[in-house]
Amino acid sequence: MGSESKNIESQKRELNGITYFDRGTLTGRDGKKYDRFAIQTHFIEVGEDQAKLLERYVKPLYQPGDVLAFGAKVMAMCTGNVRTKEQVHPGFWAKALSRHASETKAGIGMHDAYKLQLAIDMVGAPKVVFASIASAVTKLFGVHGVFYRIVGKGVAGIDGFYYRSSFDRYKDLALINNENAAELCDDLMKKTGIPVVLMDANDIDQNQLGKASSFPLTDEQIQDALKDNPSGQGGELTPFILIRPIN
Repeated sequence: MGSESKNIESQKRELNGITYFDRGTLTGRDGKKYDRFAIQTHFIEVGEDQAKLLERYVKPLYQPGDVLAFGAKVMAMCTGNVRTKEQVHPGFWAKALSRHASETKAGIGMHDAYKLQLAIDMVGAPKVVFASIASAVTKLFGVHGVFYRIVGKGVAGIDGFYYRSSFDRYKDLALINNENAAELCDDLMKKTGIPVVLMDANDIDQNQLGKASSFPLTDEQIQDALKDNPSGQGGELTPFILIRPIN
């Protein structure tokens, strides 16, 4: 067992029948401290009810004052905002441009023709072609990330079609971030009483897609509480991060 696996096992806890990982305490820029608990679930499939998931996995650990970071990938599964490889048909531009794309540090890049075709389906071939050319030119000068800045956050949020995924399901399935994130968070808070923020996080950055209108933390505080990506990137199945501000 490697040192990383040992560290994860040392964080593992159980309470009220729920398995979770204690990710420790972080101090924000304003001095506020947060405990973070990564809650383990089953593999959540397309169409599952997100409110029922919170009742099952989060409520047994929830305390008044807690807030919840809900993983964007699982939200896409719940709402059915997904595409299968059978639904995506790579055309000329997707095949041609993907040969010259590269894999990003955050995961699969646009070197996958299926993912690139999905980007074309979302924003159109002209924008994707322009973004690809601009990205190739600016990389010569050490500037990175231009492609995603041009095509937008919607394309940047595509996840899946990932041959190295810990789960076979994600090798043939792509997930797309929900555009109505704040509305989804408000609906969840209304049904469960838990303040929710929808996060698309990885080891590089934490993208906040939307939060409940009465969410008690500021955007800066959310970033502080999640700056080390407590949800992890492996096969732990921890899409829910319970954040507990320490008074």
